[in-house]
This record gives sequence, C-alpha cells and structure tokens, in this order.
Amino acid sequence: MEWTIRQATEDDAGHLALIGGATFLETFAGVLDGQAIVDHCRREHSQTAYETHLKAGARAWLAETRAGNAPIGFSLLGQTHLPGSRADGTDIELKRIYTLSRFHGGGVGNALMERAVSHARNEGYLRLLLGVYSGNARAQAFYAKQGFVPIANRQFQVGDRLYDDVVLARPLRDEP
Repeated sequence: MEWTIRQATEDDAGHLALIGGATFLETFAGVLDGQAIVDHCRREHSQTAYETHLKAGARAWLAETRAGNAPIGFSLLGQTHLPGSRADGTDIELKRIYTLSRFHGGGVGNALMERAVSHARNEGYLRLLLGVYSGNARAQAFYAKQGFVPIANRQFQVGDRLYDDVVLARPLRDEP
C-alpha cells in the first residue's frame, strides 16, 4: 500500500492521538495491565496531550495512506529530559515513533525516522535520544539499525507499576 509523509500541525493532534493510543495498546496488551494501558492512553495519547506537545514547540510528521489519507504512523520530536541527556541543550528527544503493525517492514518507520533526524540536524542538535521499554526487542532492533546505542536507563510508570526503559542515543554529526 502506498503512503506519504507530511509535517503534522496542531490540526492533526486527533490523528496523532488515534495512532498513539492504538499502537500503545497493540504493543503492550498482554504485557502491561489492561486498565493501566487504557488510563495511560487517555492521559498520554489524548488529542489535548498532542496539542500541548505541538504548542510547546514539538515537531511531528504524519504518515498517511495515499488513497484516503488514513493515518498510519507518526514521529514526534521535542525537548528532552531523559537521563543521560546533556545539560548544554545539544540533545533532542524522539518522543514517539509509531506505525500501525500492518505497515511494519514497508519503510514507513525508516521514513519517519529520517524526517526526525533531518529536522534535528538542521536545527543544530548533536544527538537524538529516545527511551524504549527494555522488553521491546523488536523496537530495540529497529533503533540499533538506525545507529542508536544505549547510554542510560530509566523507569517508566504505567498505572501503579514501574517498568524499565533503556535510553538510547544516536549522533547526528561529528562533535567538535
């Protein structure tokens, strides 16, 4: 199936929320507590949450089917507060990169990553950081192919439980 990618606007917050909630549920159903997933998605993947990200200066890219413009994935880039991030402001975070599973392996993830990397480089950042659930081997393999390496760990709360994340970094240019 053919798809396109464009920069998202605040008007696309509902699309980002739909994809975010669907992919979070799809990825973590059976791993995390079901009610905790639903509550997390209501809070972290609401239209208001994405509007807030975009109003605060985050940038997003939306993947859509060419026929009908159905949203199928997105990437979201914003300021970082991850462990291992540099205090000098030269790091930026890939806060989300989600693709509906039906579209895995078709190049959508690579294209969404390229948009985020290109923007971060153009803005002068030296590293791109992200956090990924330590039990998500598929995502970690994708990030390793994209040039990310582990730099720290953190804990991520969903519901009343803490889960281990790995913080990864990818250099964007040669450092001075």
